[in-house]
Amino acid sequence: MLKKDAYQVAVMGATGVVGQEMVSVLEERKFPVERLRLFASERSAGTTLSFRDQEITVEKLSSDVFSGMDIVLGATSAALSKQFTPHAVAAGAVVVDNSSAYRMEPTVPLVVPEVNGAACSLHPGIIANPNCSTAQLVMALKPLHDAAGLRRVIVTTFQSVSGTGKDAMDELMDQTKAILSFQEAKCEVYKEQIAFNCIVNWDTDPATGFTEEETKIMAETRKILDLPLLSITATTIRVPVFRSHGESVNIECEKKLTPNEARAILSAAPGVIVFDDPSHGLYPTPLMTTGQDDIYVGRIREDASVLNGLHLWVVGDNLRKGAALNAVQIAEHLIAH
Repeated sequence: MLKKDAYQVAVMGATGVVGQEMVSVLEERKFPVERLRLFASERSAGTTLSFRDQEITVEKLSSDVFSGMDIVLGATSAALSKQFTPHAVAAGAVVVDNSSAYRMEPTVPLVVPEVNGAACSLHPGIIANPNCSTAQLVMALKPLHDAAGLRRVIVTTFQSVSGTGKDAMDELMDQTKAILSFQEAKCEVYKEQIAFNCIVNWDTDPATGFTEEETKIMAETRKILDLPLLSITATTIRVPVFRSHGESVNIECEKKLTPNEARAILSAAPGVIVFDDPSHGLYPTPLMTTGQDDIYVGRIREDASVLNGLHLWVVGDNLRKGAALNAVQIAEHLIAH
């Protein structure tokens, strides 16, 4: 990509929750946009989104709309990404794709800039954005791995409904209202009631018992950290929270780290805030991290049941660092290098 003062930027899937967040982040971070184009389905075409005090009309996504684009931020499904990303690349754009379509392709870098930003330089026209849960997980794991070496990781996620999209957020609101009004809670987005409940809403591999979300987290963490043999296992749970994912993370290291040493290491890591004062009950929550760019880590404590073990509680806004912010940071890394 040629160095410019400003760039032609497009967002695919601009009217979804992640797409809208991408537009907001581009404006907040003053990304050097010369022209912004917004693409979505035919149903959304003709609507407008605000950017820099202007109303930009959403255009219908098609294979011939990418001429002249420098950077395309993708916020579509994997199927739509597979359909349209090749056309964007053929037109000369670099695509930062938020879907799962290309994450595990060997030639496509899977990037969290604070962790493996240098991998951006190896792109074949596509750079993949990781799963939202993976992004915040590796932000906490990488500094500790650099200091003490990871031997094993066990992660349990508590994922907000915004990870499924706007319809899921509306369903949680509608179900909550219905139940508090002594009415029936209707299930349309999820097969089971999400209000006042915790569910597993991802497809499960009958051969292994793992959900597709759990498999993504394990495979993507190994790829981003460049640890193909890392022992890692995951359990993913959907909880009745609108925004921000929580993760209970148990790690076993090659060398011992005390909780205070871990706090110091994480405090120095870019994009990570340690919010951890056990004596006063201070720890991060989804509510306090919503709308925040950083990943928050708390409840750092020793796990004496294994050699060199630590527990962490990692919380982050899945629409920010888990999706839109990370994609824009990848684009920033591209133009800076």
